Amino acid sequence: MLDNVYKNLTWLGHSSFRLAAAGKNIYFDPFQLSGVLPPADLIVVSHDHYDHCSPEDIAKIRKETTVIVTEPQSAQKLSGEIISLAPGESCEAAGFQIETVASYNTNKNFHPKGNSWLGFVVTVEGVRVYHAGDSDYIPEMKEVKADIALLPVSGTYVMTPEEAAQAAIDINPAIAVPMHFGSIVGSSADAERFAALLEGKIRVEVP
Repeated sequence: MLDNVYKNLTWLGHSSFRLAAAGKNIYFDPFQLSGVLPPADLIVVSHDHYDHCSPEDIAKIRKETTVIVTEPQSAQKLSGEIISLAPGESCEAAGFQIETVASYNTNKNFHPKGNSWLGFVVTVEGVRVYHAGDSDYIPEMKEVKADIALLPVSGTYVMTPEEAAQAAIDINPAIAVPMHFGSIVGSSADAERFAALLEGKIRVEVP
């Protein structure tokens, strides 16, 4: 089941992913979408920075029944059916179980802990998929239980490859996937560095 879920996970660039499951489509932080994409049943938005909360991109995939799960600042910028959560909360939306995790910076001020921005664990066909949002390596990650972990690796605004590798070791997913590179900040070299640090420890799939 793990590999079946992973093969239906598509990186759309930066921190944006689409996951097709159970005949539905889940989007994580849709941004700079291109081409024709299937409409969303569920969209999760980690925080209100333009490269994660993009009303223009959400409009491209939102349908009347789409549910958006996010935090209060992003909710103010969006329309439709919206569920607003704080870290440590959970809900069911579009038939999926969603848990929220804190997501913040520890040694920089771009994503303050006080903003209560989010990472997400979405359970899909029994597989727990963790999207860390824009986060540094934080203590809360030790408590995350995930089969697939999507982790930012580009430094500057988020974790460095070295910090992300340590986060992956704490979380111990079956598969770790680097993100938050190739657009705005970071390059494929960051993703490859992350993979190299975890070689022989955790399976890494570079998108």
